Amino acid sequence: MNTTVTVALAVGAVVVLLAAVALRLADRLGLPSLLLYLAIGVALGESGLGVQFEDYSLTQTLGVAALLVILAEGGLTTRWADVRRALGPGLSLATVGVMVSIGVTGAVSVWLLGWSWGFALLVAAVISSTDAAAVFATLRRLPLPRRLAASLETESGLNDAPVILLVVVLSDVLTEGTSGPWWQVPVVVVAELAGGAALGLLVGFGGAELLRRVALPLSGFYPLATLALCVLAFAGASLLHTSGFVAVYLCGLVLGNATLPHRSASIGFAEGMASLAQIGLFVMLGLLVSPARLPDAVGPALVVGGALLLLARPLSVLASLVWFRFPPRQQAFIAWAGLRGAVPIVVATFPLTAQVPGATTVFDTVFVLVVVFTLVQGWSLPWVARRLGIGAPLTPREIQVEAAPLEELDAELMQMTVPSGSRLHGVYLPELRLPEDAAVVLIVRQGRSFVPDETTRLMRGDQALLVSARRSRAEAERRLRAVSRAGRLAMWRGESGRPDETD
Repeated sequence: MNTTVTVALAVGAVVVLLAAVALRLADRLGLPSLLLYLAIGVALGESGLGVQFEDYSLTQTLGVAALLVILAEGGLTTRWADVRRALGPGLSLATVGVMVSIGVTGAVSVWLLGWSWGFALLVAAVISSTDAAAVFATLRRLPLPRRLAASLETESGLNDAPVILLVVVLSDVLTEGTSGPWWQVPVVVVAELAGGAALGLLVGFGGAELLRRVALPLSGFYPLATLALCVLAFAGASLLHTSGFVAVYLCGLVLGNATLPHRSASIGFAEGMASLAQIGLFVMLGLLVSPARLPDAVGPALVVGGALLLLARPLSVLASLVWFRFPPRQQAFIAWAGLRGAVPIVVATFPLTAQVPGATTVFDTVFVLVVVFTLVQGWSLPWVARRLGIGAPLTPREIQVEAAPLEELDAELMQMTVPSGSRLHGVYLPELRLPEDAAVVLIVRQGRSFVPDETTRLMRGDQALLVSARRSRAEAERRLRAVSRAGRLAMWRGESGRPDETD
């Protein structure tokens, strides 16, 4: 094998292992892990071990691919019930909020830094998009109200499309290209969002139906097929000149909330791939930066970042959420939680590849801004949530049922684990009231397996194996979920067990 390839594989393996250790360290220190990944890249780069990497076009391509995987994972792990309640606020933040942020930040930059309007708006557009990786990784560790967290996640999943379009248009204007009439921009933004959403939903629902009907030869193919459908949604939308980012997020959302074989394994695979994509993306961006140029970017970055965080973001949140009845304290938290990360740095490569005058200034300013303000916001978010009194109590984990098809028997094999906070604890098997053609056939308790009977009670930590006729699988899963939430009297308490009824 080529020595260069072998060395590259060894370096890649070491970087992944270092990143895993860095993640553990980041959790202990309360640091956003992306900063440590960036630090690994800088340490490997021209000012560290001397690795030379200045391919902006390749960075842009690989960055988009990494964001695709991150958004797919975000959709797969987001509950539809949360998105349904947060779709309006999230969409408003991703459109109205972006426009307000760009306008206010651009105006402050012109006033305080003396930049031209075109250049100031370009920088403002690059940093106006919140980062899906940073939002998903940070907010899901905080006990926040679900509507609030889902609004921020939906915003981060949808705001890349308008931002990238605006950056491309402004880059074209600054290179004396043709941009067309100004009114075309909002029309194209709306068309791209709508087209990407339609295609993402189409691929998602069609793919879910396909995976339910086709028995794949290996269980490991289901996670691959799930992620491949998300990639297909992105590629199809991009080829049709609509938003691939919106398509992949919504496709993942549909698949993540569908009743699919080996659903838990598919989500776990997507989480692992998203983590790998984050590591590779941030390390690559760290390699790309030139530390010798960064001191000159500190002043502009602090001015632009301060304008965004303290003025533009609060005003954009106020303008976006005025119709959605968010309490003032929650609006204040949303304003502070507009996290920036890989997306602005990746988008900053667009002016570089378009050879916009001053593009290196844009990239360096955005890099410093992301590092400084991610450090400030990431560390302070738990404290801000406590000070605003918006922390939500942690609820018991929703029961997860893993299923695999038994094609020749026209049946489903299901596996579940009784969570620690579940009301399944202490319930006798007959009290589950499963359909007549569904039954618990095996229980594993503290490492010992046994065949249950009518006197068997479920206990916390039990792993249970169930077999159900395919036609009754959904009803059996709903019944298990209902009893897990409301106990043996779930039916009398009006608990139906549907996934979208939880708070």
